[in-house]
Amino acid sequence: MRTRIGTPSKHILLALIYGVSGVVITLLLVAVWLLNSRTDLAIWHTSELQHQFKADNGVNNFQDYIAKETLLFDEFEQLVYQAGQAKTPQSINRYNHGSLSDPTIWSLNWNRTFEITPNNAEYGVLLLHGMSDSPYAMSNIAQQLPKNAYIVGLRLPGHGSIPAGLLSLEPQDLTAAVRLTVRHMKQQLAGKPLFVVGYSTGAALALNHELINITQHRPTDFTAMSFISPAVGLPPIAVGAKWQSRIGSVLGLDKLQWNSIKMEYDPFKYISFAVNAGDVVYQLAAENQQLLSVLSARQMQRIPPLLTFQSMADATVSSIAVVDGLYAHLNEKHKLVLFDINRTWINQDLVGHDPITQFIPVLTDKKYQFKGVLIENVSPKTRTVQAKPFAFSRGNRAQALDLKWPANVYSLSHVALPFPIDDPLYGGQVADVDHIQIGIATALGEKGIFSVHADDMLRQKWNPFFDYMMTQIQRHHLQATSLSKGGSADPVRL
Repeated sequence: MRTRIGTPSKHILLALIYGVSGVVITLLLVAVWLLNSRTDLAIWHTSELQHQFKADNGVNNFQDYIAKETLLFDEFEQLVYQAGQAKTPQSINRYNHGSLSDPTIWSLNWNRTFEITPNNAEYGVLLLHGMSDSPYAMSNIAQQLPKNAYIVGLRLPGHGSIPAGLLSLEPQDLTAAVRLTVRHMKQQLAGKPLFVVGYSTGAALALNHELINITQHRPTDFTAMSFISPAVGLPPIAVGAKWQSRIGSVLGLDKLQWNSIKMEYDPFKYISFAVNAGDVVYQLAAENQQLLSVLSARQMQRIPPLLTFQSMADATVSSIAVVDGLYAHLNEKHKLVLFDINRTWINQDLVGHDPITQFIPVLTDKKYQFKGVLIENVSPKTRTVQAKPFAFSRGNRAQALDLKWPANVYSLSHVALPFPIDDPLYGGQVADVDHIQIGIATALGEKGIFSVHADDMLRQKWNPFFDYMMTQIQRHHLQATSLSKGGSADPVRL
């Protein structure tokens, strides 16, 4: 016998459904209105450069990629710089020649792919930057590598020119560019080791490249990999971000294709961020998770030795996903260096959401096989740090380092790790230069005055442990080279 809903109950249920639907629609309309009421889009948000690299445009070697890049920047100069200069003559607009943010006033325009080719190259290093960045993000790493390293800092498609380049970007555009660059470098090296250092999205691309090789039963290309703040997992909001862009496309509201629309004051990084860019990173991370899930134990062994540097405090990617989504699968030939926050007594009292909470099982559980090291304060009474092995890492005790937290820095950030204190753009030292210095641009006053948000100014821009990171990367290269030649690695030092 079926129970029927009586007429009054039916009316109440319908009323609830209509009421909830009305609230949802109202909230959606308000959200769309707020997003569309933001500052107007500029020419660098709306222009389409015809020479942007696409995976299906017939470019299949590195030389042609560079030739197309040259055409892109010629087109970019005519379409954007000339038009932009007349309309928005700000002194810190990167799209005005002669401004403090003009990338062309630097001795080298780091928005372009760079290649360092020594005569006596003993190995190669591919450098892959992050989403919305440029090769500048990898410039300090390139300059710290040995002089006998053949280096390519690849400008990823859609980057280095205008933020609009990210509107139509697809994951296959990025993977195709990496693939043709790797092929070129291996031809130049003729059997010598090739390493990769990937930052954020660049790390996801390097991992994807090798996972594809492994699942398709091809030889791996990298002797070893080093990742900095890798995009292994993203915040849950990234899953639904693409719908904002799709609604904007359907309604003809171009502003909805942007998570942020801001003044472009950084010469080598987009400040405005396209919704599609976040979706591309999410797709890459999701594909990597799927590929990892189907690897056999034997295939997992083929992943090149991996060294990763990750800050516990990271508002861009998920820190814990580096363990849950990647290192939980890996064995003792892989190492994770985790940077804690600056735990002085006063900082500890001010912490609202302690990022270490989610890592406590990782730091204490002995089920993991990879090598783990935590960079932490020696004690709450000092800013000096030590390298302390995770509980499951064997053979090493905590080692005090000749390093300390700067007095006014309470944590690293996603954007800080690739840059030392003396970086001329993002570093923390005042220099006598004729360009903008973002790392020291912290202004005090009342809130709501500047167009540059206080969150952007206060975010840590440089890494006080950069030299330590570079030492670890170079040691990683040496150990991996020894293993690839059938030797044994030196004992792992902290």
